[in-house]
Amino acid sequence: MNKEERVTMRKIHLLSNAHLDPVWQWEWEEGAAAAVSTFRAAAAFCEEYEGYIFNHNEALLYKWIEEYEPSLFRKIQGLVQAGKWHIMGGWYLQPDCNMPSGESIVRQILLGRTYFQDKFGVKPTTAINFDSFGHSRGLVQLMRKAGFDSYLFMRPDDRVAGPAQEFIWIGFDGSEVLAHQIQDGYNTLLGQAHIKVKERVNKQSSQEVELVLWGVGNHGGGPSRLDLNHISDLIASTKGTVEVLHSTPEAYFADLAKGADALPRHERDLNPRFVGCYTSMIRIKQKHRLLENELYQTEKMLSSAALQGYLRYPKEELNDAFHDLMVAEFHDILPGTSIQPAEEASLRLMDHGLEIASRLKARAFFALSSGQREAGEGEYPILVYNPHPYPVRGVFECEFMLADQNWQDQFSMPVVYQDGVRIPSQAEKEHSNLSLDWRKRVVFEAQLSPSAMNRFDCKIDLLPSKPKPQAVLEDGDIHFRTPSLHVVINTQTGLLDQYVVEGIPYLKAGAFEPLVIIDNGDPWRMDTDRFEGVKGSFRLMSPEEGTAFSGISESAHTLPSVRVIEDGEVRTVIESLLTYGHSAVVLTYKLPRHGTEIEIHVRVFWQEKDTMLKLAIPTVLDDGSYVGQTIYGVQSLETDGTEVVAQKWTALVSGTDLRTVTLINDGIYGSDSSNGVMRPSLLRGAAYTAHPILDRPLMPNDRFSPRIDQGERMFRFWLNAGHKSERLASIDREALQWNEKPYALSFFPHGEGQIPAAAVQLDDDVIQMTTFKQAEQSDDKFILRLFEPTGQARSTVLSIPHMDMKIRLDFHGFEVKTCKLDLKMRTLVECELMEE
Repeated sequence: MNKEERVTMRKIHLLSNAHLDPVWQWEWEEGAAAAVSTFRAAAAFCEEYEGYIFNHNEALLYKWIEEYEPSLFRKIQGLVQAGKWHIMGGWYLQPDCNMPSGESIVRQILLGRTYFQDKFGVKPTTAINFDSFGHSRGLVQLMRKAGFDSYLFMRPDDRVAGPAQEFIWIGFDGSEVLAHQIQDGYNTLLGQAHIKVKERVNKQSSQEVELVLWGVGNHGGGPSRLDLNHISDLIASTKGTVEVLHSTPEAYFADLAKGADALPRHERDLNPRFVGCYTSMIRIKQKHRLLENELYQTEKMLSSAALQGYLRYPKEELNDAFHDLMVAEFHDILPGTSIQPAEEASLRLMDHGLEIASRLKARAFFALSSGQREAGEGEYPILVYNPHPYPVRGVFECEFMLADQNWQDQFSMPVVYQDGVRIPSQAEKEHSNLSLDWRKRVVFEAQLSPSAMNRFDCKIDLLPSKPKPQAVLEDGDIHFRTPSLHVVINTQTGLLDQYVVEGIPYLKAGAFEPLVIIDNGDPWRMDTDRFEGVKGSFRLMSPEEGTAFSGISESAHTLPSVRVIEDGEVRTVIESLLTYGHSAVVLTYKLPRHGTEIEIHVRVFWQEKDTMLKLAIPTVLDDGSYVGQTIYGVQSLETDGTEVVAQKWTALVSGTDLRTVTLINDGIYGSDSSNGVMRPSLLRGAAYTAHPILDRPLMPNDRFSPRIDQGERMFRFWLNAGHKSERLASIDREALQWNEKPYALSFFPHGEGQIPAAAVQLDDDVIQMTTFKQAEQSDDKFILRLFEPTGQARSTVLSIPHMDMKIRLDFHGFEVKTCKLDLKMRTLVECELMEE
């Protein structure tokens, strides 16, 4: 064979793996058992078969082996060193790649990378997500900055996602990785791997380098003796015509990279696939968002306190909670495609993480309250910690107990002061239902100093009775007006009919209408990319229906089903009661005296099956483009009714007059848009782990089958509108402020110690600080991660005030930067994403 023939001979890389979902049709204990048995068999084959290489990723599975069968773990360590076992991917697990925040993806990589480096001394350069249901474009920058040069994925598996099977994937910031989409599956049936390989060998192809994945799955399995014997025979029979070899992802991509200049380029996400997964199991999705919010906010508070010596940074406790978050992001947990016992276990897992975060946040809060003066006579102190490195203006809520019970026919009105100056405040219904003037809930509007504890003092004015809310009716509808805002709530429908900002209307009549959409029991919805058919809509309850639904005694008076329930200096709160079939919705509108952002709560009592619930928000922006937050970026979204995925916010942006409507959420991900209407997806009545198989029935028809998300669910939205440049520059910070909400608590300080300084400050109005944490490998270094969220180049100055340290940072559009604060060296410098 001459040199030219050796160069042009086809090479087929065989990637032996064992796709193993830790949770899916089984619970995690069974997943752990399958991992142990699969790894044990694979290790034996690695020792027995010359040239064979087993590939596996996911730190979680290796941690199970380390804990449950340590002798096998040591054997695998030796095989890795000998090149017989390849650590591929290197992430914590294969997460969903659309719904976790950008920072959560960083942690999936960082925690996995740290584990594999510590235990095996390896650093994979090809990222692996075989089974994740679509991929955000924001992954590219993070992979590249973490040291990955290539990406191996499969879904969407119903089509070629990019311009070809192999392509260069380009991130929001211009980063690039080589990408390969698996076309014929990542696994094989027992004893049939050689058939798959032989078909590839015999296929007429102009490609010089190819990749074939094999191994028994989905529930572990991996290599078998039968498959290995067949493949060995096949390799021998093709010698001299096609080079077939056991290989690794890195080896395949190293060969592919030689012809990278000829590959097409792709500058979009790799979606959609299985669009039902953006909404199925909404409890999982909302709790995941809550755990993200609590952990990242708690980290910021703990770092502020530890940096200034007010406490010891609890790294081990935080790591336990982050384990819970990482596992919850697995691609059959967060998308809602697992069985009901796995759903309950996952909720319990996240509750464990939330309990850790709650205790640590309280620890940080009390440490950061140092130096606050003692309360004066008749004062009820309210402390609010702002974790963000910039001022936050908003409406804040806090409950507290009066010093004594008031049994008189009076009302104790809480009034809030800041630095001795009275600020707008009002009393609202507390969570308790005791009909005694004792427990108070106060709502106040204020501006918080950045990254610091803010002090407010509440005093009590005695009134003859609680002021009654007043509704302003015009032509029978409720009108709410301020100098910058006009809102109309229709008393015949309970819906929002007008939303006018600075004299400009943004919505059409009937906004926030709950729509009932035709659906089926498949939580993935493998058969479509959209939810179109409207089955019906909710109607306003009659006064009699609404009164009974509200739990009001028949002997009491009848209430209208649209009513003002709170009214004061800060806001007016309006409640509407709607019904459909066996379900009900309580819409609550919170309308501010200052500003233009309105808050909408949607409390759903859902009892519909094979049915989806969306909200319809018709805007006047009929020509609007639709965009939404994704992993460290902003994604253009379809406006043809396709179900799309976004994170904390979406927006409709006019193409003609620069007007924009933005919508923040607290834990949903799916929506669609067409003809200027935004339709966020709230709930589905799908079944557990059911999808089409051939022409067989989707569901058993001889028994009761439980359905996902039956019962009471709660959603929150924040609507705003204005000029395009102002809205899109502000929305990312606003979304983070509502999701990582400043922490308020009524607390009587002892007056000792010193008030902590502001921990971190940014001097611009746009750049985000997504992370402030102790470094993974050092107790005297802290990590700060910042992000430019608009796609425009800009600069900021990052300051650590109490250390008198500053660094100027220049950002490209959508750029993520990581900085390291070294307490010993007293330096603040940019560093690598992986903290190296």
